[in-house]
Amino acid sequence: MAGVIRRLDETVVNRIAAGEVIQRPANAIKEMIENCLDAKSTNIQVTVKEGGLKLIQIQDNGTGIRKEDLEIVCERFTTSKLQTFEDLTSISTYGFRGEALASISHVAHVTITTKTADGKCAYRANYCDGKLKAPSKPCAGNQGTLISVEDLFYNVPTRRKALKSPSEEYSRIVEVVSRYAIHNSGKSFTVKKQGEMVADVKTLPNASVLDNIRVVFGVAVSREMIEVGCEDQKLAFKLQGYISNANYSVKKCILILFINHRLVESSALKKAIETVYTAYLPKNTHPFLYLSLEIAPHNIDVNVHPTKHEVHFLHEDCIIESIQKHIESKLLGSNSSRTYFTQTLLPGLSASVSDVKVSNSSSADPSERVYAHQMVRTDSKAQKLDAFLQPVSKPSLAPKTTSPPAPVQATAELDDAEMLDAVDGLEPGPSKELELDSGPVQSETPPRKRPHVEEDKDDLTAACTPRRRVIKLTSVKDLRNEISEQTHKGLQEMLQNHSFVGCVNPQWTLVQHHTKLYLLNTTKLSQELFYQILIYDFGNFGVLRLSSPAPLYDLAMLALDSEDSGWTEEDGPKEGLAQYIVDFLKKKAEMMEDYFSMEIDEEGNLTALPLLLDNYTPAMEGLPLFILRLATEVNWDNERECFRDFSKECSQFYSIRKEYILEAEAADSSEAEPSWQWKVEHVLFKAFRSLLSPPKHFSEDGSVLQIANLPDLYKVFERC
Repeated sequence: MAGVIRRLDETVVNRIAAGEVIQRPANAIKEMIENCLDAKSTNIQVTVKEGGLKLIQIQDNGTGIRKEDLEIVCERFTTSKLQTFEDLTSISTYGFRGEALASISHVAHVTITTKTADGKCAYRANYCDGKLKAPSKPCAGNQGTLISVEDLFYNVPTRRKALKSPSEEYSRIVEVVSRYAIHNSGKSFTVKKQGEMVADVKTLPNASVLDNIRVVFGVAVSREMIEVGCEDQKLAFKLQGYISNANYSVKKCILILFINHRLVESSALKKAIETVYTAYLPKNTHPFLYLSLEIAPHNIDVNVHPTKHEVHFLHEDCIIESIQKHIESKLLGSNSSRTYFTQTLLPGLSASVSDVKVSNSSSADPSERVYAHQMVRTDSKAQKLDAFLQPVSKPSLAPKTTSPPAPVQATAELDDAEMLDAVDGLEPGPSKELELDSGPVQSETPPRKRPHVEEDKDDLTAACTPRRRVIKLTSVKDLRNEISEQTHKGLQEMLQNHSFVGCVNPQWTLVQHHTKLYLLNTTKLSQELFYQILIYDFGNFGVLRLSSPAPLYDLAMLALDSEDSGWTEEDGPKEGLAQYIVDFLKKKAEMMEDYFSMEIDEEGNLTALPLLLDNYTPAMEGLPLFILRLATEVNWDNERECFRDFSKECSQFYSIRKEYILEAEAADSSEAEPSWQWKVEHVLFKAFRSLLSPPKHFSEDGSVLQIANLPDLYKVFERC
């Protein structure tokens, strides 16, 4: 017997339709977020209880709903965004069917509180099965709409049981909100559990797309992003977005795809892009992609899926091929020079020499076998970076010195009493002659070496003077204590026992310590070194005497003419400022000569500078700015601040700086002058070993970067 065809009850029809549109709490939130965006909201807040099954609350600051429309707002096929079928060809809003709120109201209890911009008050209405339960009531409220969805799927027990745990449903909600937050930069999104004070996702209204990616997925993803963008007038599409470069990969492909601002999926596009990445990423790893594709509205059909998570568009194969080629070109460009980011954390006290095993004996215990990835190169003279970077040529001439090396090396091992005896026995040495055009400097004074000691540094730092002056100024002692308290012990141990690899440029140098390779900022380290020398050897400096006096007025004028001075017409004429600088520094000449060995004669000429390190002279190109900053940047009214500021400015002048080194090298034709590479390796880094107490902030500000670790490199090559 044939079955009887009957018309289904309207309630059954609506619940079946609701099951297609609202499959889980995340679908309900997606539909309501799109309604918020259609209402021109800039702030959307989502609150969830028990994964959205108990409560979903979404609040926006959009245009709101008119009181007259509240009666039909939850009925099927009621919308303000579409009037005729032809309007689908130019639809620019998210919603158009008018099914979202209707579907939700058939499987949950819905409460809407809304207020328009011209409304005197807000109105609240309750809905069930698409119908208004009672007339809307006036109430207090902010502009916009607040929708509360309670007891989702209360009348569909099978669907409720089929859902995952509340935590799993909540993670899906966070994923949906996060993706809309990334795409809609310039709008604020917040999602949190009810009762929680801290939101799980919170984006700012003035944030960019990259900022939102950083908030949602973390810094590790955002710093590896490559911006993509292409446009094809023939195919009538435009692409914008961000893709991960060859340095980043995840176990599962993350594709955030928006087509005409709709969050959709496209298996064909995803497969095509992953094919490109197979040439760049390790096996079984995948990329991260955020793509926003805009296609001419008349070329796209959005009405192909109840939840609108799929769309069809014309010329699909051609558009996907064009996107594939563009992404491949971007990856080729990024792969030519990869950037490796490292943490600037340094080994602490726990990273001692005993942690690294070195195999240098054939009779070692077999049970203590040292593997290749744990071995350390112990002979730093065997090979250096220079051998790979420049052709074999005659080495740079080192400055000749008559000082024997043996006594100098022994100085670091003297105890307190021996050190004091050695200081008392030193003979006065002649001051150096310094050519103003950076000519060669002859030295007859033995190099100084201040050993690292934890106590009584006041008496153990020796300068090239016949008898060391004992400085009892409280301000100087405070500055020395400040240096001691800020010393990073792990970094100090690394500098004392490093192996010099080579100079990358005047600013950066490579060194090895145990099984790790470090990139050091030579400029910052040398500046800190000279600052500490100025503080510890305060009042006990040798003299670098200029071969011809340098007029302070001319130096000040040179400084004021440079862009670095920051001079403007409002500051007054340069000549007057230059004369003021000369008169001001002449008043301070006696103090500078007494404490810092910086000599200025009665005519206002600079005649001598302090000798801070043997075989090292500062770049004279920085002298004019140094003179200017002494008069403008030093607090001469406070003793402690004065000594610190003067030492800071002087150390900056003495530090090795890339801009001055390159200019000096280009103009220098003297073969007798040692190269800057020789000074870095044999003067500065030798001083780093024994004189520098590196501050803690060096481990955080990028001054010292770990760029390779031997055990990790072995893992990479084993995988290859």
